[in-house]
Amino acid sequence: MDMRAVLIALLVLAPMVGAILCTFLRTQAVRSAIVLATGAVLMVSAALLVPLTPFKLSLASAFGIDLHRIVQVADFILLLIILYYGFKHRHLVIIALGLFQVVMLVTLEFFLVSGPTVYERINCDYLSLMMVLIISIVGSIICYQAIPYMREHEHHYHVVHSRQPRFFFVMLLFLGAMNGLVLFNDLSFIYFFFEVTTLCSFLLIGHDRTTIATQNALRALWMNSAGGAAFILGIIAVYRETGSLELQNILLPGLASSGVYLLALALLCVAAFIKSAQFPFQSWLLGAMVAPTPVSALLHSSTMVKVGIYLVLRLAPGFAGTFLSQTVAVFGAFSFLAGAALAVGQSNGKKVLAYSTISNLGLIFACAGINTAESMIAAMLLLMFHAVIKALLFLSVGAIEQRIASRDIEDMRGLYAVMPVTALITVAGVVMMIMPPFGVLLSKWMAMEAAARNLYVIIMIALASALTVMYWARWAGTLMSDPFAGRFRPERQPVLTWLALGPLCAGGAVLSVIAPWLYLWLI
Repeated sequence: MDMRAVLIALLVLAPMVGAILCTFLRTQAVRSAIVLATGAVLMVSAALLVPLTPFKLSLASAFGIDLHRIVQVADFILLLIILYYGFKHRHLVIIALGLFQVVMLVTLEFFLVSGPTVYERINCDYLSLMMVLIISIVGSIICYQAIPYMREHEHHYHVVHSRQPRFFFVMLLFLGAMNGLVLFNDLSFIYFFFEVTTLCSFLLIGHDRTTIATQNALRALWMNSAGGAAFILGIIAVYRETGSLELQNILLPGLASSGVYLLALALLCVAAFIKSAQFPFQSWLLGAMVAPTPVSALLHSSTMVKVGIYLVLRLAPGFAGTFLSQTVAVFGAFSFLAGAALAVGQSNGKKVLAYSTISNLGLIFACAGINTAESMIAAMLLLMFHAVIKALLFLSVGAIEQRIASRDIEDMRGLYAVMPVTALITVAGVVMMIMPPFGVLLSKWMAMEAAARNLYVIIMIALASALTVMYWARWAGTLMSDPFAGRFRPERQPVLTWLALGPLCAGGAVLSVIAPWLYLWLI
């Protein structure tokens, strides 16, 4: 059997199998072992994929059944589940968007697409590989840290009947869906995984089942369902214009002269902007902060928000040199500036991280809109560094919150006296976001150089970069201020917490050291 097919199956299906096992094997020790084993399989599979990339792979069937038919049925089931939650919570917007997507999917599958769509359904290039490494390694590390975190979380909230089986079911399902989204080459498959991430984010944000958690989960569901509606409309328009659902076929030269084609790509870009919580669609991501911290880390670093980035980077060659490209650059730069400006005024650590995520993703979108070879490499490097360092910072805030019972930055003043190792790791993460010689600053410099010919974009990037230094420096200074005259006490954390924070911190530093070689690898 083809080694590449085996690795693809492991990357997509192993998390789903692990998710099902977590649901039915409800003993905590067994569940923890399943999460650890699933993470190990993902990390090893992703590493083994590196020397095999790039490649394309034909997958026509699974277990003798047409693969397209399997995804088609699963897609309708998924939309029915979303409709169920819409009716359950009597949310008219979710119901309307769900019904609209069902109608559009019926139109696409039964009235437009005839016969086989694509045969080379897997396309693993360097962008896909980078995403797989981020999802499988960073995502698995977050799941590892979630094991002790959720145990303490339920103890703190006096949860009688543990909801961890469902929690880890959704977390692992999320990772499998994300790997499928970045590896498949068929837009109908990508749409299915896009909607899986929508449902997973809804379930994770509403995990605690408080009133505010439910409200924010519903907001995330309706906003991302709006993104799904834009996505399916874009797919229909693309298919009518090109007759193909294969990404490589819809990005052929000469298509950009068609207004309908550009409108289709614009709809897909709108779906991407919503998924990545860019202005004015940022409110769902801020509401996600009510979820347990591992959820925030997963949504902000390795999965949910990266969907939009991946889509726009993938589609960028199709709209190069057009008004749409300029629009993406300006909107991305505006999100970079607006997110940074709002982060400056926040005192809640998770909100600072949320706004900084929106801001940093805006910079990556701006790079995609600039659409030169240099800006695209800068975008991919920023994508990688942001995933690792932002996961580190979110998990650090989670550990701090469980110790001092606060997310407020002012309450972290002098933290090094209480949690010396975690404080130093957090400061290291902050330093890697703003200081040389670390990779984020180098990538931002590349982005600014690429934007030099666009006055509005370069001004917004320069202002946002200055504001970024302000809020990160303030946080680091607060952590290390307030001199401590007493004796330091050894910091105690669960082993899995150290196994998450340590590798992420080291990974950010190592990636910065090898950044020049990564640049050459991506050229």
